[in-house]
Amino acid sequence: MKTLFLIPARGGSKGIPGKNLRRLGGKPLICYAIDTARQLTGDENICVSTDDEKIIKAVRKYGLRVPFKRPARLATDTAPMYGTLLHAIDFFEKQGIKFDALVLLQPTSPFRNLSLLKKAMKMFDNSADMVVSVKETRSNPYFVLFEENRDGFLVKSKSGNFTRRQDCPKVYEYTGSFFVMNIASLKKKPPHRFTKIRKFETGDEFSVDLDTPADWEWAEYLLKTKKVNYAYKTKKRKNATKTPKH
Repeated sequence: MKTLFLIPARGGSKGIPGKNLRRLGGKPLICYAIDTARQLTGDENICVSTDDEKIIKAVRKYGLRVPFKRPARLATDTAPMYGTLLHAIDFFEKQGIKFDALVLLQPTSPFRNLSLLKKAMKMFDNSADMVVSVKETRSNPYFVLFEENRDGFLVKSKSGNFTRRQDCPKVYEYTGSFFVMNIASLKKKPPHRFTKIRKFETGDEFSVDLDTPADWEWAEYLLKTKKVNYAYKTKKRKNATKTPKH
């Protein structure tokens, strides 16, 4: 199965300005995702999708070719991620390169356990639309989540006569660490795109999602105190080819 490792890195960021190139633990944030991908495949199967010239320059300096510059329409605050994924797939197919699966590695989730990611990729096959990293959520809709009804009163989001949180059905949330997607499914139109999703549980330490300055401080703390084991490091690879116009 031929797999594309896609790293989306938009230039605009309001919560943490310039976060994709900001140094975390002494290294640009985007390099964490690149290093992860390089443990699993060759550079020819790794694609950074960005609209930002500074990011392109930094990635090339790190030794990775950037095959195209993402169109501005796909890099706005409201642009859906699906558009970015389909744009990358279409680009490679026009070059005669067809992938069967796509592994999405978001730079904003820098801490990944390589062995867990490998297991998730082995779990994936054509019978599933996607394998996604999750964790059990503490905000269980059967117990602590409420919605306002038409009369202005709070009611539980999901009905159930549970008196203890431990007795509630388990509910999961995406961590953002990784998504292993079936490209054939990705090309389908909603609501048929992802109906068969398999979960892969990861620990809290691999669920850091950098959206705010407080998130960044927490990530720095985890690195400094070695609460996360980011053991693998990839040296810069030389001779990245120039970015073609697209």
